[in-house]
Amino acid sequence: MVPVSSAQSWAVLFGLMLGVGLWSLVSMVPRLSKPRLSTRVAPYVVDVSEAARTLLDRRPANPLPVFGLVLAPVIERGSTLLTVLLGGSSTTEQRLRQAGLALTVEDFRARQLAWGATGCGVALVGALVAGRYRDIPLLVVLGIAAIGAVIGVLGREYLLQRAAKARVERMASELPTVLEFLTLSLSAGEGILDAIRRISRISRGELSHELSTVTAEVALGVPFAESLSKLAATIELPAFTRCVDQIVGALERGTPIVEVLRAQAQDVREESKRELLEIAGRKEVAMLVPLVFLILPTTVAFAIFPGIVVLQMGL
Repeated sequence: MVPVSSAQSWAVLFGLMLGVGLWSLVSMVPRLSKPRLSTRVAPYVVDVSEAARTLLDRRPANPLPVFGLVLAPVIERGSTLLTVLLGGSSTTEQRLRQAGLALTVEDFRARQLAWGATGCGVALVGALVAGRYRDIPLLVVLGIAAIGAVIGVLGREYLLQRAAKARVERMASELPTVLEFLTLSLSAGEGILDAIRRISRISRGELSHELSTVTAEVALGVPFAESLSKLAATIELPAFTRCVDQIVGALERGTPIVEVLRAQAQDVREESKRELLEIAGRKEVAMLVPLVFLILPTTVAFAIFPGIVVLQMGL
């Protein structure tokens, strides 16, 4: 075998990077980046299709159409494997919906694969750089690359969980204000749908954005109760689900909605207070940890150590 120096290895790596960059530039030529049929049809069905609105808002640019075409089977199989290993697509779809991301499960899995490949590449480069100063066995290098890939995949999953949880918490904090505004609008004589439309128009919160989808679906002919129940099922916010159940029940029985919303707003406020007290209790216990395990032993050591030194010296 012909020995390969480190300079030659770096030259091959940089050559590959240069080739990928040049291929990306060539693929952006209009003839090679011809728009798909869905992109051409989307402007004509934007009024009735949510997918068309998402496509026009996102405007994705794929600089590597040839690589995408070649690697599509590999990406599809990798996405299927990730779905099986990480617990199915229903949970991921729910988290994407809660995080407010306009992505399908397949798109998210493809991004996870990209994160995994990036983590693998970074770990591999780090192992090769460390190998210049110390001999590292090939199995250890492969193990480091595999660990980097796993960290990339799980890191993207963790970020999705955090984004979904943070957005749900923001909607929970906005819920009392939204309910009180609905109560005020209904007391002034507006209907429930008009009040929700007003909130979604003048507010900029996460919950008001979700309520705007209800008004859009009702405008397309979906029943109001069905659209509201569907929203509650996709968000999975317990307080909001209870409010929706109460509103739907009041609409079916014909009872006044104002009192129902006022009671629900009060309940949500009380629940927020209880959660705040629980968080304060947990923080109080956490504040005792440095006191008990750091400050108190240090104080005892400073109090006892001089006496021990005096006894040892026989004074």
